[in-house]
Amino acid sequence: MSGFVSAAAFEAALSALPGPDEAARSAAAARQAVLTKPAGSLGRLEEIAIFLAGWQGRERPRIDRGRVAIFAGNHGVAAKGVSAFPPAVTVEMVRSFQAGGAAINALAAAAGLELVVVPLSLDRPTADFTVEPAMTQAECLEALNAGAAVVEAGLDLLVLGEMGIGNSTSAAALCAASFGGSGADWVGPGTGVHGAQLAAKVAVVDAGLALHHGAATPFERLRRLGGREIAAMAGALVAARSARVPVLLDGFIGCAAVAPLAAAVPDVVAHCLAGHCSAEPGHRRLLDRLGLEPLLSLEMRLGEGSGAAVAAGVVRAALAAHDGMATFAEAGVSDG
Repeated sequence: MSGFVSAAAFEAALSALPGPDEAARSAAAARQAVLTKPAGSLGRLEEIAIFLAGWQGRERPRIDRGRVAIFAGNHGVAAKGVSAFPPAVTVEMVRSFQAGGAAINALAAAAGLELVVVPLSLDRPTADFTVEPAMTQAECLEALNAGAAVVEAGLDLLVLGEMGIGNSTSAAALCAASFGGSGADWVGPGTGVHGAQLAAKVAVVDAGLALHHGAATPFERLRRLGGREIAAMAGALVAARSARVPVLLDGFIGCAAVAPLAAAVPDVVAHCLAGHCSAEPGHRRLLDRLGLEPLLSLEMRLGEGSGAAVAAGVVRAALAAHDGMATFAEAGVSDG
């Protein structure tokens, strides 16, 4: 993916999203209809196979090359005490990803997915969005392009993940700015804040919303209230759509990266599956607004793309059944 040369180019890409290959979808549906099972008996596994067929453009979709991309960024708003952990943890967790010792390393390996880690100016946190926009236009564009760069030719599936102390605060602000409501409607415990600290987090989001209420475009909302890793996920999602690469979304923060885009272009998630519903309270509400039904609900709230990586195993199961089952004719079984 060549990236976005300007904010206008990013907005233009949002207005020119390609659709799936309907012929491949129809062929996959026709295959499902003659496999040795009662129609619909594999439930959502059948839907997943047909979905992947449409976006991969082949009757028998496959995941020869699936990728988890983790973007990491630091947030100026973390100085407001909105997280149970200090910003230094972002850098430390990136080291863990690179050394192979984090949860996502194990889960990506179990799902047969390659892992790419993209640190984004970790020594340069975004600005405090209660005082000024989180990023300049150039910084936001740089982050969008860092996301787009992970979309390479030959990818069959992309899982988006993130790491960034303070990013559930930005995520809540983006959801409220995109879909309405106040900080109290979208803020959750994140890394584990409660009581007065949670109330302070709500106040921080409300202050950001008041300051940036005029942000009307997806780019401006990402720039003013987001983070580098959040903007990068948005850039990757749009680039993947342009390349017709299906995307597995993770938890609240990953889905919040989509919120400003979906508020303007609801169809932006047509190439996406929601991997899971996290334990963060706003995630279910956000999934409803995005029109996505999660594949799993395991009370996970780690981030890193971890829930989506687990869901990739379900996707692989769907494709295995779709490709490996015999048809009624092949098996010599009466189809009634």
